[in-house]
Amino acid sequence: MTQQEKVPVVSKKVVIPFLLITSLFGLWGFANAVTDPMVQAFKKVLELSNSQAAWVQMAFYGGYFCMALPAALFVRKYSYKVGVLIGLGLYAVGALLFYPAAITEQFWFFCLGLYVLTFGLAFLETTANPYILAMGDPRTATQRLNLAQAFNPVGSILGLLVAQQFVLQKLQSDDIANYSALEEAKKVLIRTSDLMVIRDPYVILGLVILAVLVLVSISKMPQKKGDGITDSLGETFAKLKANSTYTLGVSSQVLYVGAQIMCWTYIYQYAEAIGMSSDTAANYQFIAFILFFFGRALGTYLLQFFPSGKLLMLYALFAIFATIGVIFIEGIFGLYCLVAITLFMSIMFPTIYGIALEGMSEEESKIGAAGLVMAIVGGALMPKLQGMLIDLGGFGVNDIKILGVSEVNFSFMLPMLCFVFIAFYGFRVNKKALVIIK
Repeated sequence: MTQQEKVPVVSKKVVIPFLLITSLFGLWGFANAVTDPMVQAFKKVLELSNSQAAWVQMAFYGGYFCMALPAALFVRKYSYKVGVLIGLGLYAVGALLFYPAAITEQFWFFCLGLYVLTFGLAFLETTANPYILAMGDPRTATQRLNLAQAFNPVGSILGLLVAQQFVLQKLQSDDIANYSALEEAKKVLIRTSDLMVIRDPYVILGLVILAVLVLVSISKMPQKKGDGITDSLGETFAKLKANSTYTLGVSSQVLYVGAQIMCWTYIYQYAEAIGMSSDTAANYQFIAFILFFFGRALGTYLLQFFPSGKLLMLYALFAIFATIGVIFIEGIFGLYCLVAITLFMSIMFPTIYGIALEGMSEEESKIGAAGLVMAIVGGALMPKLQGMLIDLGGFGVNDIKILGVSEVNFSFMLPMLCFVFIAFYGFRVNKKALVIIK
């Protein structure tokens, strides 16, 4: 332990490139946070069911799954900087597609914009995560990634503030108790106005991303091509498949991202069940993001003293207990438990990521990183399934009781089961590490 404490997390030689790449973490954190409330916004404006509105997350996180491997293959052949530029370009195009989408007022067009936007995010995440891991001593790689990922909730906080102040508070459809009962002519006017409100933050974001793209393109970043491909793709895939720590890590990442997006997306439906408006619920999500930032900073510090597998297991166990509270405690205290889950989710993504890629060569980790980014598809699949559970009794959120609680409460059984698997993964990794030490 004394030896590890002497190893710097980020050496002075790579401070500037570390900061440049770390800034990207805030960019996709912003996109994630500004999109989560849109599930509820589209549900209200376009009169969708919970499962239909979940197509927002299906499109957003499905883009990661489709583009992660092509992005990894591209980065494997070319430089990190080119991968970043392509990612920023796709990010901007996807955001700017919200302009024609608002004109057509077609839900599928908005989903297409999100789909393209996450093509760019897949490039950025596939590039940034393994690069951060490689920026220093392997012994501090997981701690270094947690440090970089601490900037992700900063972007999330800004994204949520934008969603709350410039979208949710301005939606006319959310202020009308019986919006669906209005005359069609009135609904058309409100729908057109509200879709313009939803459009504006994305269009402005697209323009900002274009500016960032220009800045990165003219900046000198000490990037280089890979040192050469030592194995064929087939050999690399075979090695990854045989690595149980990696394969279980990918499964854990699928479930983690699914749990995260379920807890962040359906906080609005949970609040609706206790009679709370969407813009008020956004305040609780804001608190959750603050806890997310604090939890990740604390986790980065604790990794100096705890093995990564053990700390992951402990955080997952606390998340399980909080989720039990969400399910069985109805009312405001259940909402408090839902907010608390975010504190315990905070270290999961970077810690699982670092554990899964530990000990790999640079070329192997590039392809391995693609699998972990593809695992973000959990954010597309799991919320859709939870939306279907919430719709069991109708389009409301508390139409029926299951195990004595409303269906929205019961639906949080899904993230709880995800945390159970993650706790098992942390336990297994920690047990394996202890065996190696002995």
